[in-house]
Amino acid sequence: MTLTKLILIIGIAAILLTLLTVVMKKQKNILMTFAQHFTGALFVFSGWVKAVDPLGTAYKMEQYFAEFEATFSGTWFSFLAPMFPWLSEYSTGFSVFMIIFEIALGIMLILGSRPKFTSWAFFLLVAFFTVLTGFTYLTGYVPSGENFFNFSAWGAYDATSMRVTDCGCFGDFIKLEPRTSFLKDVFLLIPAIFFIWKHKYMHQLFSQQVRFAVVGLGIIALFFYCRSNYKWDLPHTDFRPFKEGVNVAEQKQIEMDAQETVQVVAYKITNKESGETVELSVDDYLKRYKEFPKDAFELEQVKTEPEMEPTKISDFEFSDLDGNEATEAVLEHEGYHFMIVSYKIPHESETTSTMVMDTTWMVDTVMVNDTLTMKRRPGAINERQVNTETYSFPEYFTEKYKKLNAELEKAEAAGVAVHALTGYAAPEMIDDFRHETQSAYPFYVADDILLKTIVRSNPGVVLMDGGKIIAKWHIRKLPSFEEIQAEFLK
Repeated sequence: MTLTKLILIIGIAAILLTLLTVVMKKQKNILMTFAQHFTGALFVFSGWVKAVDPLGTAYKMEQYFAEFEATFSGTWFSFLAPMFPWLSEYSTGFSVFMIIFEIALGIMLILGSRPKFTSWAFFLLVAFFTVLTGFTYLTGYVPSGENFFNFSAWGAYDATSMRVTDCGCFGDFIKLEPRTSFLKDVFLLIPAIFFIWKHKYMHQLFSQQVRFAVVGLGIIALFFYCRSNYKWDLPHTDFRPFKEGVNVAEQKQIEMDAQETVQVVAYKITNKESGETVELSVDDYLKRYKEFPKDAFELEQVKTEPEMEPTKISDFEFSDLDGNEATEAVLEHEGYHFMIVSYKIPHESETTSTMVMDTTWMVDTVMVNDTLTMKRRPGAINERQVNTETYSFPEYFTEKYKKLNAELEKAEAAGVAVHALTGYAAPEMIDDFRHETQSAYPFYVADDILLKTIVRSNPGVVLMDGGKIIAKWHIRKLPSFEEIQAEFLK
C-alpha cells in the first residue's frame, strides 16, 4: 500500500459519505462536508493502524523523547530537557491517549459533533504532528554531532543524519519518507484553518444525544481494544516484517543480496569553507581526486537504489555473552526451537565493598645438597578493597520466567531446543537472572529495538522451524507445551 493509493481510497470513501450527507440534507457547504469526511476518515484509519499496535507508537515516542532531551540539553532551553525522560516512562499511556484522541476526533469530524471544539482540537493535533514530522525531516540538514539549534552548522540534506527516520504516522502499515510525512501534515493545516474559520458551516449528522453516545462508547471500546493489543495479547494484525510464516533466514539473505547490487555511480564533493558542491562521476573523480584533500572537502558517495528496501530483518543479529556471533547457529538450527524474546530485563543493582587481605610472596634461592632451589615465603600483607555488583529483579518479572520455564522444560525433554534473546546488558546481570529464574537454556544479546520489533511482549515466545517463524505468543497467552505440540509440532 502506497500513500497515493491510501489517499485515493479515503477520497472515494469521503465522496460516498458526502453524497450520503447530501441525501440526508444535512450539508451546509459541500466543500466543508467533503473536508470533514476526508480528514475524519483519514484520522480514523491512521489511528486504527496504530491502535492495532500501541506499543509501536510508544516505542516511537521514546525515540522522540530521547532526541528532544539531547537536542534541548546544552541550549537556552536546557530546563526542558529533564521533562523528556519523565515523559518516556509514561510513553505507553501517552500512546494510548493519543491514538484514542485521534480516532475520536475523526469520528467527531464525520458526525459534526461539537464543531468549534472539534475544529480547534483538529488544528492543535495537526500542528503537533507537523512539529514532530518537521523535526524529523529537518534533522536531515543537521550534520551528525551537531545540535539542531546550531543553525550555522546546517548543511546539505542527508537522510542518514536524521535523528528519527520514520514518524510512525501510520504505524508499521505504511513507512513514509520524513519529507512526505512533513508535507502531508503541512497540507492538513489547510483544512484545519478552514474548520476554525468556517466551523459554523460544518454538517451535523443525527441528534446531539446520538453523536455523544457514538463518541463516548467509541472511546470506551477503543481503550479496551488498545489494551488488548499489548497488555493482554499480541496485536491481532501484524504489520511488522517478523510476522508468522516469514522465513527470517531466507528473507535476510534476499535483502543482503539486494544490497550487494548497489553501486557507487558518482561522488558529491563539498568545499568545507565555501559550501560549494560539485558532483563527479566515478571515473572523473578518480582522475582528479588529488584536487580534493580530505581536510578541505567532504566526500559523499552517490549510490544506485537497491533492488528492494531492507527491513528490520537485515538487522537480525545477536551474539553470546562472550561477544561471539551466534546468529547463524540459531537460524540454521534444524527442526523446531523456541526463542524467548525480552528486549529488557528490569533490574536494580547495588555495589558492595569488602576488604580482602592480599599477601605478597617473596622468592628466595636456597642451596640444598649442592642444588639451587626456589623457596617461597610470605612478605607484606596488605588490605585491598573489592567492589561487587549485586543484582535484584522484580518479582513480577521473575515469576513470568519461572512459569514459562515450567513449560520449556517439557519442550527440552521432548528434544525441542530453547534459547533466549535479550537487550544488551552486563553478562554478570544476565547470569544472575538465569540463576534466579533457573533458566538453563543459553541467553544471547541483541539490539533492543530489533527485539521490540520481533514480538510485542516482554517476554514473548516465538516458535521457529529452522529460520521460519511458525507462531508467536504474548506471555499471558502462552498455551501449555502439550497444546503447542498437538497444534504445531507435527
